Amino acid sequence: MNNDNARQGKLSKVDKAAILLLSLGETDAAQVLRHLGPKEVQRVGVAMAGMRNVHREKVEQVMGEFVEIVGDQTSLGVGADGYIRKMLTQALGEDKAGNLIDRILLGGSTSGLDSLKWMEPRAVADVIRYEHPQIQAIVVAYLDPDQAGEVLGHFDHKVRLDIVLRVSSLNTVQPSALKELNQILEKQFSGSANTTRAALGGIKRAADIMNFLDSSIEGQLMDSIREVDEDLSSQIEDLMFVFDNLADVDDRGIQALLREVSSDVLVLALKGADEAIKEKVFKNMSKRAAELLRDDLEAKGPVRVSDVETAQKEILTIARRMAEAGEIVLGGKGGEEMV
Repeated sequence: MNNDNARQGKLSKVDKAAILLLSLGETDAAQVLRHLGPKEVQRVGVAMAGMRNVHREKVEQVMGEFVEIVGDQTSLGVGADGYIRKMLTQALGEDKAGNLIDRILLGGSTSGLDSLKWMEPRAVADVIRYEHPQIQAIVVAYLDPDQAGEVLGHFDHKVRLDIVLRVSSLNTVQPSALKELNQILEKQFSGSANTTRAALGGIKRAADIMNFLDSSIEGQLMDSIREVDEDLSSQIEDLMFVFDNLADVDDRGIQALLREVSSDVLVLALKGADEAIKEKVFKNMSKRAAELLRDDLEAKGPVRVSDVETAQKEILTIARRMAEAGEIVLGGKGGEEMV
């Protein structure tokens, strides 16, 4: 949250989480953060670092909402565990992270596979680079799609193709095989935990991972998949959600999405968008905001295609996160129409 948002009263869910954690103090905040995953910690950490002069009424508002929500539940449902030194340091910086990181890192451990989720994509690629292709596929399927996409970016085209094909045909993994892989990784990371997750991969997982690849890599990879198995490529494409598909999201969903996207990113993303997408955005803004956005688009001038693609992927990442949280409804290229 920035100062403008604070004055205007616009608090995102991440802002509210950041205010709540800052209000709790280091010890209690550390205990809460220990139960979040890598992406959640990074997002909340960035929000915490950006907090400036939060008014008391805002704090009271957030605390009140929290008490009301918790009062209707029997538990918070937290359960994920792991270490966050690098993530939180990146979000807050060495000085700000300090004591909070140390408290978070006291106790607990991660499984071998879960440890990979805390690593940089290049490091994960290095860990599995010389493993059997089927092991590589299991690991990639286990990771979150955005991280998996970045990991694939560190392999050459032939390896990427092999992994995606294997992920597509992967439905379940025997618990014993998953446990053995977990133990192998634990020896490298000195962690210890059991895992019972056996359902991995599948065509939908492959499509989710493809969504997060750079456009040039994704296009080349899809062409190669089509050469190997045209039916599979069609199924993957049908399940992928790309920027143009935002035109099919309902108005309420677009309005919710726009509240989470910065104006700079939106302008850049729309520079390379179809007219249908632009009109969808304009109609879901106030008349004044739409006029300002049109003016910004005209004044922007030529931009690099790579910058446009990066901005569009950032918006898609937010859209997918909101869809996972049940806040908006997305449909792939072959998704059913809403009536």
